[in-house]
Amino acid sequence: MTVERSHDTRLERIMGVQLAEDAQRQWPQSGEVIVGRARIDEVESHFEGLRLAVGRRLTCGDTLVVEWSTDYGDGRVYRNVTVAELRDGRAIRVTDYWGEPFTPPAWRSSLATELEMPPDGTWPAAEALQGDDDPT
Repeated sequence: MTVERSHDTRLERIMGVQLAEDAQRQWPQSGEVIVGRARIDEVESHFEGLRLAVGRRLTCGDTLVVEWSTDYGDGRVYRNVTVAELRDGRAIRVTDYWGEPFTPPAWRSSLATELEMPPDGTWPAAEALQGDDDPT
């Protein structure tokens, strides 16, 4: 009997679901699309030392949204949102959005309140991130 692992790729670990073999991963910031589970895995293999943590996953029908944080190994934390379209429980199209936190301009202080960012919250803090070898 063959047991299928649920999280072979880093992206599957983030999403909590498997990728379809012909899945597409879109990165609007760089204008790239990576087609195929094997190529997605290959691209991920080039990010050694990456640490990440998932804040929450929300599913609405065949759409999955994941809020998570990552550090590419240089100590800078990025806040990310991944949107996945599902078919038969597998991700077929995944779009990642990411951004580095920044200090808001002073002029906005009277117009906004502070977003609470607990270390284990929606976008986990640097100390909550785990590498590929850490238990999940």
